[in-house]
Amino acid sequence: MSDQQLQEKIIAALKTVQDPDLHKDIVSLGFVKNMKVEGGSVSYDVELTTPACPVKEQLKTECETKTQAIEGVTSVSVNMTAVVRSSEHSQPILTGVKNIIAVASGKGGVGKSTVATNLALALKLSGASVGLMDADIYGPSIPQMLGIPITPPKGGPDNKFFPHEKYGLKVVSAAFLTKQGQPLMLRGPMLGGIIQQFLQNVDWGELDYLVIDLPPGTGDVQLTLTQRAPLSGAVVVTTPQEVSLIDADKGVKMFQQVKVPLLGIVENMSYFVCDGCDKKHYIFKSGGGKTLAETFKIPFLAEIPIVGEVVEGGDSGTPVILSHPESPASMAYKELAGQVAAQVSINQLKEDKAESSFDLAWKG
Repeated sequence: MSDQQLQEKIIAALKTVQDPDLHKDIVSLGFVKNMKVEGGSVSYDVELTTPACPVKEQLKTECETKTQAIEGVTSVSVNMTAVVRSSEHSQPILTGVKNIIAVASGKGGVGKSTVATNLALALKLSGASVGLMDADIYGPSIPQMLGIPITPPKGGPDNKFFPHEKYGLKVVSAAFLTKQGQPLMLRGPMLGGIIQQFLQNVDWGELDYLVIDLPPGTGDVQLTLTQRAPLSGAVVVTTPQEVSLIDADKGVKMFQQVKVPLLGIVENMSYFVCDGCDKKHYIFKSGGGKTLAETFKIPFLAEIPIVGEVVEGGDSGTPVILSHPESPASMAYKELAGQVAAQVSINQLKEDKAESSFDLAWKG
């Protein structure tokens, strides 16, 4: 059998490997690249749409198994890579940012900023380039969570300024506009001006993902961002209690009304695991986040447990995903990052299909 014939057999086998999130085979998706067949030695890359792909190892194992099973193959090397694709948008701002993810909540006190911070870090740890915008104007807590001193950002050319950097994240916060410990007292119209600065005057550089921590509720800041920023999608954070779900419901409806895709629901403070006990204790009821997701027919992304390390990490400036990477909370945040990245890729595939359908209809 010639090398060309063997390569054709390998391609045919790989057409049976489906991405479980995108529901298409990896050959049709264009994931298989740089294939080399020399004798029985085979190597190729599988280029995913995100380094945070939750099924990366599953796909690699399936590719190796199906390639190795082909007669004539003596060895196989599958290299898993990723190139994050950009969501389609028409606004001429943040052009170097491929995907913008808003993290929101209907009310305060649900741990939204903690979720946004650890989500951003989990995406960064996967290998993506990530920025974090603290747009929670009245309660900017992310500098504290990341241990960043409250100092003015460095200025650059064309009236732009550079983000602070910590743990590989590029970070901008309203806290950097004040002195340490001083409140930021602003009327409604001024809030929109700050958000415009964050969108237009920050030199973010090239980013795969920009995570935006929105203020709780559905007010001026949320509307300014949803209307002016090319959002790839939104994550809504809730806790299991009914009062939190009522407000989260409003947050979901806000994004639906402004036509921002819902990436899904995160249930924070979902359960408690005590020392020396592996049992999950649902101290604030259970199932509320899943029920909300089912009601709106959107994904339920993750349950984040209550553990002491999360609080310690937020107070010390070293988030739990860095200080205790194997804790239940850290594992949940890594799962969340994979699910969020997968939903962004799914939405991009829908955009591609819609664009193809439009092109066919127009040409027809």
